[in-house]
Amino acid sequence: MEIRRLSDALKEQFGQKVYKLSLSAGCTCPNRDGRIGTGGCTFCSEGGSGDFAAAFRPIEEQIEEARKRVDAKIPASIPMDQRKYIAYFQSFTSTYGDTERLRGIFSGAVDREEIAGLSIGTRPDCLEDDKVEMLRELNARKPVWVELGLQTIHQETAERIHRGYRLEVFEDTYQRLKEAGLTVIVHVILGLPGESREMMLETVRYLASLTPELDGIKLQLLHVLRGTALAEEYEKEPFELFTPESYCATVVDCLKLLPEHTVIHRMTGDGPRKLLIAPLWSTDKKRVLNMLNAAIRDAERT
Repeated sequence: MEIRRLSDALKEQFGQKVYKLSLSAGCTCPNRDGRIGTGGCTFCSEGGSGDFAAAFRPIEEQIEEARKRVDAKIPASIPMDQRKYIAYFQSFTSTYGDTERLRGIFSGAVDREEIAGLSIGTRPDCLEDDKVEMLRELNARKPVWVELGLQTIHQETAERIHRGYRLEVFEDTYQRLKEAGLTVIVHVILGLPGESREMMLETVRYLASLTPELDGIKLQLLHVLRGTALAEEYEKEPFELFTPESYCATVVDCLKLLPEHTVIHRMTGDGPRKLLIAPLWSTDKKRVLNMLNAAIRDAERT
């Protein structure tokens, strides 16, 4: 088993290490503002899954603030003028709202010399044709990745987590994005309530069979966060969560299913410590990543 890690793919594409800046496009979500629903997906925090993103302000200010946080962790031996970044619009649904307003925000990021590309997190039901065309035009200037929150292919789970759209919506959007020449990354949550290991693998098998081939995937450990509907459900009737060992084994089984071309953007994910109810073992990210890498090495030897 060989996997294509994001760090390697970035060096191939940009010729150097590239860092992500977590930003906000100032969007809400149709699953929050009443167009589809009002509570959001049951797992989604008040930060709209962008708890680590900069607060919404003019894009130049956001980038400067995010750079300060990221640069503090970069070795001083790398000159400031040689550092490159991905502008990651993470909070809520970053293609929801007026297309021209969004074009201005995204263009403001693309126009900066230190920004190597855009990564835009969104929902498949918030990518109308004019938005796809706008992203296609930006992609002609600098690489644009579109990150689609699918989470699962199973309708019963989608209804339980209040996702708010059917699989056919994802399929249509995926094809339109690929026809526009855009890079597509899909988010999958492992450990959603009611899902068996086989159901999770079915979601990954489905993604592995997509044509055109899937560019990238994020495998996210389910986090139960304070203030979410999922937390209320868990506290009333706790559902089974992964152990570190069972999670690592499931991730390896998922990776085995994916095409070699597909870039692995994430294998676990972070839950804000102040919000995290469970699983608490996930706060030791270094240990989790070490366990995952050891499990991958074992699988590669077999």
